[in-house]
Amino acid sequence: MSELPVIRNDNGTPTEHNSQETSYNGDKTQPTEDILNALNALNPKAIMEATQNGHEPALAQDDTPQDTPMDPPSEWHVLRDKLREHPHDPEGWNHLVDIAENSGDLEQVKQTYEALLETYPNTSSAQIAYLNHFLSPGLFQYAEELFKRFLRTSPSVDLWKFYITYVRRVNTSPTSREAVSRAYEFALNRIGQDKDSGEIWYDYIQFLKAGETNTTWEEQQKMDALRKVYHRAVQIPLENVEKLWSELETFENGLNKITAKKFMSDLSPSHMQARTVLRQLQRHLGPLFPPPPPSSSSRPPIHLPPAPTFNAAERALVGAWKTYLKWEENNPLEFEEKDKATLVSRVQLVYRKAVIRMRYYSEIWYMAFVWTNSIGKQEEALNILKAGMEANPTSFLLHFAYAEMQESRKEHTEVHATFDKLIDRLHVQLEELEARVNSATSSFSSDVTGRSVATSVPNSTISGPIEPGTVSNNSSFATQSADEKPPKSKELQERRSEYGLVWIMYIRYARRAHDLKTFRAVFAKARKDRWTPWEVYEAAALMEYHCNKDGGLGVACRIFEKGLESFGDEIEFVLRYLGFLISVNDDNNARALFERVITAFSPERARPLWERWARYEYQFGDLEAAQKLEKRIAEVYPTDPPIKRFAQRHTYLGTDAIAARDLGFAMAKPAAGGNTATSVASLERRTESFQSMAPASHVPQTQTSKRHSTPDLKRREDSVKPDFGPPSKRQRPLSPPRERDRDRSDGPPHRRRFASPAGWEKERDRELGHLKRERDEDKPSPLPTVLSWFVGQLPNPATFDGPIFRVDDLMTLFRNAVIPSVTRRATPPPPPPPPRTAGRPPPDYGPYQGPGGRGGRRY
Repeated sequence: MSELPVIRNDNGTPTEHNSQETSYNGDKTQPTEDILNALNALNPKAIMEATQNGHEPALAQDDTPQDTPMDPPSEWHVLRDKLREHPHDPEGWNHLVDIAENSGDLEQVKQTYEALLETYPNTSSAQIAYLNHFLSPGLFQYAEELFKRFLRTSPSVDLWKFYITYVRRVNTSPTSREAVSRAYEFALNRIGQDKDSGEIWYDYIQFLKAGETNTTWEEQQKMDALRKVYHRAVQIPLENVEKLWSELETFENGLNKITAKKFMSDLSPSHMQARTVLRQLQRHLGPLFPPPPPSSSSRPPIHLPPAPTFNAAERALVGAWKTYLKWEENNPLEFEEKDKATLVSRVQLVYRKAVIRMRYYSEIWYMAFVWTNSIGKQEEALNILKAGMEANPTSFLLHFAYAEMQESRKEHTEVHATFDKLIDRLHVQLEELEARVNSATSSFSSDVTGRSVATSVPNSTISGPIEPGTVSNNSSFATQSADEKPPKSKELQERRSEYGLVWIMYIRYARRAHDLKTFRAVFAKARKDRWTPWEVYEAAALMEYHCNKDGGLGVACRIFEKGLESFGDEIEFVLRYLGFLISVNDDNNARALFERVITAFSPERARPLWERWARYEYQFGDLEAAQKLEKRIAEVYPTDPPIKRFAQRHTYLGTDAIAARDLGFAMAKPAAGGNTATSVASLERRTESFQSMAPASHVPQTQTSKRHSTPDLKRREDSVKPDFGPPSKRQRPLSPPRERDRDRSDGPPHRRRFASPAGWEKERDRELGHLKRERDEDKPSPLPTVLSWFVGQLPNPATFDGPIFRVDDLMTLFRNAVIPSVTRRATPPPPPPPPRTAGRPPPDYGPYQGPGGRGGRRY
């Protein structure tokens, strides 16, 4: 407790303050010859070395008494230190509890359970096991303090049963029956809607029946209290609701058969609804609460949620929880508006159980926050987000939601603290990941100062053949960034981009909540961080351009130039910079930038730059400039056919009439009821005629040369990011070409006709490659006419906007499915949920579809 830090260090070992002071004082005196001889007999080598180095041998005087009495750390201390470093280890915590329980040391038991409940709050099995140690008469006060802590937010029926048992144990006199009754009411108001609370309802009824009465009035009061509890219980989907209904019927008939018939007929609809909901509830909760694994010791097992891996089983579990939570929000018991408080209490109970069981899934926390905020409980909603951030300290979802919530409340200090904490935690993760990558690849070595220095990363290629006067003379920033450039790793790059997203959200908040000065201060902090990606520079430059009406363009260009010093080898950043200069009609600087950087990239990586600048020249340049550019491109890419560039010059807003009509891409799609085989044959003929139009040096003649261009094409597709549209799945051979390589400045992105030049080229290459392989590999004949007609009726894959399922997950689900016997009677499907009669409709918690709302995956 509070005195522990005084007597122990973080690792639980005794402190050595006295010995250190003795050593310090011993340096001021010269030891006698007798002491030196005695010490030399114990450790002559150490004393000799100390004397030769000019140090006083009094240091060795304290080494012996320090080493001799120290015992090796116990198993409990070793495991506790390990769990401090890696707290998300359920097996380790259970083993630590076993060690503490077997030791019999009450103080060690306290430390163990307190540490466990700090990592896994509201774990009822651990709370009950902890409380069991303080149910002796002399320890009741500490037990009551624990009850006050645990019951405040606990939705566990088992813990409330344990509490009632304790209350009945300490209140045994007839005069204390009122205290026991209040305890029952307190418990039922908190967890009485839980289907497992039927035993508490039943015990409460038996407790009321056992009460003694001396007058008729007291007897009538007893009967009224019993009837009230019965009527409440039989309308709740409890496990023993049918038993309680039978007892209520017997109870009412024993009092008055006439009133019994009236009471039972009035309660019958609600009771039948509760029984129906109970069956649905059992189906929902079955997969959510699997039986715990057997305990390795005599004590009951403690269920601790493991860290998520987001495998197929865990994603299915999250989906089942979301379905159940939405079902509870839909008011299956059909509470009326006057009973809205009961509905709120029931859904709150469900969400509390969900965030305990699914502690490390931010989506569940966010659902709880949204629902709580929707009923007007903002403070409670904020507390949910705080608890969720403690459980998931690197959750983007919860931190962004909390920051927006606090921003709407004008709590700007809290918003800044939230972003700073998230950035610090992500920074630590990046450093740890970099260390793992370095140790795994051995591509980085450490200099004497401890910095990670690249041994295989080339120098910035921008500093090669550059025209004078086009780059800033300040190269210190570029040199520093090159020395500290993180290693190349796909996972590291993804984490770095996510890290930059937090900085971008931070500078957005600073600009809209404060002013440009605050935004620039935040961006200045981001620039000093070596993990800041190029996306932060682009976001800051665009913010300056759009929000600063007085000189914003110049500031934006300077930010882009400063980013170019650090990210000159990032093709995406250069493309963004070039697109920005084109969008602001700064053709001189755009042309200078293009000429400056085009020689810094290999032809494979530079193709997006050529494509982007060619589109600009085709649209806004003169014919002579376009033809000169085409000549340069032909020198760099000699295998490209001339018709490709010519068609690109005559394309606008995705409309490519040459590809659609002259090359037959529009007619390649089989008409309704048409023959696919005929269309394929005609497409082959058009392909052969197209190849005959190109020079011999531009058309691959052999299978080897054809395959040689495939990696180049793949690199071109992979190197282009949002500026040219996301990569798509492979099209069917006869599907119409999809739009590619459109810059947002070329026109609205929603308009689709035929493919843009680059996309048309890719589609053409796919068509030719597919037909070539069919001919070379001698594939079977095309589909029958009926199937060809059916395939022709299918819509374009780009029009699909529904959920996307992973095939391997579905196959795993089918493989592990338990198929009932054919002789077993099938269970009828559950009836559809009844319509909501009161309250606002629940929010939609469908899977997040990513930017644009389509095609994304939830994980």
